[in-house]
Amino acid sequence: MLAVFFQTYLKLFFILTPFFAISAFLSLTQDLSPADRKKTAVKVTLAVIISSLVVYLYGRYIFELFGITLDAFRIGAGAILFLSAMNMVGGGGKKFEAGNDDDDIAVVPLAIPIVVGPGTIGALLVMGSTVQGLKDQALACAALLSAVLTVGVLLFVSSGLKRLLGKRGLNILSRLTGLLVASIAAQIFFTGLRNFMLN
Repeated sequence: MLAVFFQTYLKLFFILTPFFAISAFLSLTQDLSPADRKKTAVKVTLAVIISSLVVYLYGRYIFELFGITLDAFRIGAGAILFLSAMNMVGGGGKKFEAGNDDDDIAVVPLAIPIVVGPGTIGALLVMGSTVQGLKDQALACAALLSAVLTVGVLLFVSSGLKRLLGKRGLNILSRLTGLLVASIAAQIFFTGLRNFMLN
């Protein structure tokens, strides 16, 4: 049980692209005071918890509503997640600009789509739809909540991490995360493709 929890936790943690999120967070909050930056980190964490749990728990109804098979969605989600991973491996050439309102920054674009982007949403939908039984569902939700809270803590102490690791260190960790996410994306894609070909 503990092994399953830890495995699910690690997979979800890297799908949330924590080090890429830290880089974006530092860029968007560079003009804020340390206190306001921490408040924004808390808001981002709450927004990610709500959005990711909704997608994870109720994503299966989207399949039923639109008549999409799980394997077809696996293929699409795997492809999108892989492209997101390649963006991270390539250094993420996207520039982030802050808006005028701290709340807007916390929810959009920090929570969505930087932390919970299209690839992450696709992966959460697939993973949530494969979990059966109340016990497994509770375990998966606990792992998801733990993963999001870990990302939230990293955002909360992001200033210290930047001083400790430097911009180059964060960039390296973001690229390594991209490689791990690419592996998860490939597994999702090829599982969907295999099942689609067999049916």
